[in-house]
Amino acid sequence: RSSWLLLAPLLTPPVPLITAPPCSLCPEGAHRFQWIRNLVPEFGISSSHVKVLSSPAEFYELLKVQIKTAKQRVVMASLYLGTGLLEQELVDCLEETLEKSLQAKGSSNLRVSILLDYTRGSRGRKNSRTMLIPLLQRFPEQVRVSLFHTPNLRGLLRLLIPERFNETIGLQHIKVYLFDDNVILSGANLSDLYFTNRQDRYVLLQDSPEIADFFTELVDAIGDLSLQLQRDDTVQMMEGMVHPYQGDKMAYCEMANRRVMEVINSARTRQELLHAKTFHSSQQGSSLLSQQGSQASGGLKPEPDTWIYPLIQMKPFGIQIDEMVTETLLTEAERDARIYLTTGYFNLTQAYMDLILGTRAEYRILLASPEVNGFFGAKGVAGAIPAAYVYIEHQFYSEVCYLHQQERVQLQEYSRAGWTFHAKGLWLYLAGSDLPCLTLIGSPNFGYRSVHRDLEAQVAIVTENKALQQQLHQEQEQLYLCSGVVSSSTFEQPNRYVKLWVKLVTPLIKNFF
Repeated sequence: RSSWLLLAPLLTPPVPLITAPPCSLCPEGAHRFQWIRNLVPEFGISSSHVKVLSSPAEFYELLKVQIKTAKQRVVMASLYLGTGLLEQELVDCLEETLEKSLQAKGSSNLRVSILLDYTRGSRGRKNSRTMLIPLLQRFPEQVRVSLFHTPNLRGLLRLLIPERFNETIGLQHIKVYLFDDNVILSGANLSDLYFTNRQDRYVLLQDSPEIADFFTELVDAIGDLSLQLQRDDTVQMMEGMVHPYQGDKMAYCEMANRRVMEVINSARTRQELLHAKTFHSSQQGSSLLSQQGSQASGGLKPEPDTWIYPLIQMKPFGIQIDEMVTETLLTEAERDARIYLTTGYFNLTQAYMDLILGTRAEYRILLASPEVNGFFGAKGVAGAIPAAYVYIEHQFYSEVCYLHQQERVQLQEYSRAGWTFHAKGLWLYLAGSDLPCLTLIGSPNFGYRSVHRDLEAQVAIVTENKALQQQLHQEQEQLYLCSGVVSSSTFEQPNRYVKLWVKLVTPLIKNFF
């Protein structure tokens, strides 16, 4: 079963050179990040529309409430939907809401679109597909289930690699949960662990129609490129679409690039026009105010104090926006700035490691201790993955020590009895500030897979509002509170022993997890 590992060096694509965008940083404040809008749409909102959640239970309850109150659309993108009782309750909520919608109007306006990964969603006899087929059978006109299949898993490779291992080649990894005009961005999947004792991050953007429209269009675009689940558990492509593993790979990837970039560029154009119109209106509004007093301000929206930038990474399709923005943020962070970076799977790309070790900001990197790694206790080869992460962590720590950077770059391990750790993202504190003005939150892990293999999306949230900055700061503190600082003695503990075969194999397979 492990013979496929020998293919790893052959399957690793060459790493292209990345050119970071020109960075026109303003001297101070949140507006220094407006260069991001040269790449993606910029959504200006009020900070009162942003709510940071802290626990899996809170996330699960919010999902149920949002499903039950949805009137127009439910759009959910995840790696997979689990098969337990909690997941069944979510499906039951969807069924109930769809039924009520039909009874209320006779013909319902409510549309449900679910995007999952094909390989992960098809794993086992009872799987994501079997969980959702009853919805498709009962509401064929309202429900769509799309299963993304990476174009890199094809031909002989697809035939040879067994179930579970085939997920290493590439996945649909985006996690977006959208209900009418409310959007939840997270790294959490739709599975019972993520609803109970698997720590992640979650942010709710309320009453944000433009952001909801963008992510609806993005999920629709990927859905159009995906296999459509049918009522009899078969799958088929939409008419006129290139097949991801039977059709021409280059044609499929070019079509995918066009489709996704259309969504990004059209939203960017819309937001630029809206920004220009709002700016013009606000000038007129201030003129009216000066003439007519405060009554004229009633119809004007409050000035945004928070900006949302969606960052998309789909390297198989030649889209690497998230990578460019992340590298630029790491490059431009000034001396005495602090970056808190967290990942459930510590396997940074070489470019990210070089930037962390070679730039001026202080880094506090939070990662999973072996016991809270999602693969801890797994059967077979997967059971050795936590040891491989320990080996990667030790190598990075040794490099930090060799460069005498221990004060500037600090590793911390999350540890919590009975829990696993899956949180990812970063918080940026400008020099001299006790609160973060920017966070990245979404699906990427900052590793090779996130950058090169999988479909990923996160948002950069930039805010000038102190109350929201405080929310983000508390989120960061709460996560780091459950951690201990890594030192050389950490790797002398018995549970950090890494077998020789793991050390030998890790360089070959590290690009797959």
